[in-house]
Amino acid sequence: MARSLAFAFAAALALQDPTAEGRRWWGHVEYLASDALEGRDVGSPGFEKAAAYVEQQFKEIGLRPGGIAGYRQPVKFESRVLIPEQSKLTLVRNGEEQPLILREDATMSARGELDGTIDAPMVFVGYGLSVPQASWDDLADLDLHGKIAVYVNAMAPFDASDNVKSHAGSAGERWAVLKKAGAIGIATLPNPRPPAGTMPAEAADDAGAARGNAPPSQQGAGAGRGGAQMPQRAVVLADRDLQDQAGQVVSLMLTRRGAEKLLDGSGHTLGELDGLIADKKALPRFVLPVTLRAQAAVKRMPVDSENVIGIYDGSDPGLREEFVVMSAHLDHVGVGRAVNGDTLYNGAMDDASGIASVIEIARLLKESGARPKRSILFMAETAEEKGLLGSKYFVAHPTVPFDRIVADINLDMFLPLYPLKVIEVQGVTESSLGDRVREAAKQQGVEVQTDREPEQNRFIRSDQYSFIRRGIPSLAFKFGYEFGSPEEKIRRDWVRDVYHKPNDDLKQPVDVEGAANFDRVILGLLRRVADDPARPRWNDNSFFKRFAGGQPQ
Repeated sequence: MARSLAFAFAAALALQDPTAEGRRWWGHVEYLASDALEGRDVGSPGFEKAAAYVEQQFKEIGLRPGGIAGYRQPVKFESRVLIPEQSKLTLVRNGEEQPLILREDATMSARGELDGTIDAPMVFVGYGLSVPQASWDDLADLDLHGKIAVYVNAMAPFDASDNVKSHAGSAGERWAVLKKAGAIGIATLPNPRPPAGTMPAEAADDAGAARGNAPPSQQGAGAGRGGAQMPQRAVVLADRDLQDQAGQVVSLMLTRRGAEKLLDGSGHTLGELDGLIADKKALPRFVLPVTLRAQAAVKRMPVDSENVIGIYDGSDPGLREEFVVMSAHLDHVGVGRAVNGDTLYNGAMDDASGIASVIEIARLLKESGARPKRSILFMAETAEEKGLLGSKYFVAHPTVPFDRIVADINLDMFLPLYPLKVIEVQGVTESSLGDRVREAAKQQGVEVQTDREPEQNRFIRSDQYSFIRRGIPSLAFKFGYEFGSPEEKIRRDWVRDVYHKPNDDLKQPVDVEGAANFDRVILGLLRRVADDPARPRWNDNSFFKRFAGGQPQ
């Protein structure tokens, strides 16, 4: 019977029209990334319009409400805005004061908890990493109590998998080890400059969940050029127990000019550190001969938002109370600094595309008449762009029993920029989900590959990471490419020229049939995971197996 049902499901999919499906998918993107929604920033009217749209789609498909209030899971945030004219930074060396000019020498993050003035000594801690399983500890024998930890925001040259490096280098993990060592704040030095034109936009961008810094729409105009300043805004979860940066009094990002000021008189230079990083060598650690005097004024305001959740009920009495999560983030970064005269960050690929697929996959599932054994929880998450906050809240306060969540399949900016021949799967080697996605892709004539650009840390840069840190096997995806192919150039050009810029809009070329074929692969994956009698499990050699059991990380 199970084989005949699977055959019927595959036959139903084969009858679908990818052109029509793709156009229907694109219709959702057209609404969600329209100018009327103003970039879907958290707490904005545009985000609320987007949430209402997703809720209505879930209702029309026939998903059961999966939130606390119908389809909604309310999430409370705190918005922090740094007031520039009441904030300043000074280096005190041998009793003499040297100002650090905001935006030219350093950026002070509103995520820092300082609201007043503080004087603190500073210690350079190399890469700022402590990774026992790789026998690496930049903090060994250092006294950081009451001090600012200064580090280069780069990856140390220890021997470990790319996913381990990504996890260890995330903002939350770095701060956890520094806080445990007694630090009260951080200051990051810039990475060495690569040759012109070689830095991927994702690496250069201050945004990104792994780092938790302000996206470009919140960084202000004229950074480093003496231009006008916009107030610095950060958004954190209102629940302090869920704040990764709790206890971080000061958070600074130094420019190269500011870093040179800081290192003056230390016996070390930025050029020396650049060379060591380029040569993949350990960095020195030393007490800096300065004290940081920081003054900050922060305006705090409550912000309300929500995750939108719908459930497709399973059919098996023994498995329907278990859940496969299908997720994507609904927010983008709103309205910000102008690029070529455009200030509206529409977020078509990032991540209206993922939300459109969540909707269409749910619709395909319903229209196919499929009766998966496990239930599937479809979720549009808030505040991914602020540091994975909506998903972090959900795994801390799930609307279904946490121990019944078996997997997360996350769609974030999967980039259907050309026909789908190969799918890049982040996390494919970490859990048994890898076998399931290979089967689903093969059914659609699509190859599977590992991450083409592991240095971008994508496995820990979107909402799947919130689930991973609680021990739930997860996957994320991109349209793949072969090295040296035209597809590689298209993707790299997009990342350089479009990622987190206003031209991630409805005017860019998109392969809608490729998007429809991608949705079929993901639908096949969902069915396999939902119908497998065995729960997904981490592979024995996976670093992330240590999180199994669901304890908060």
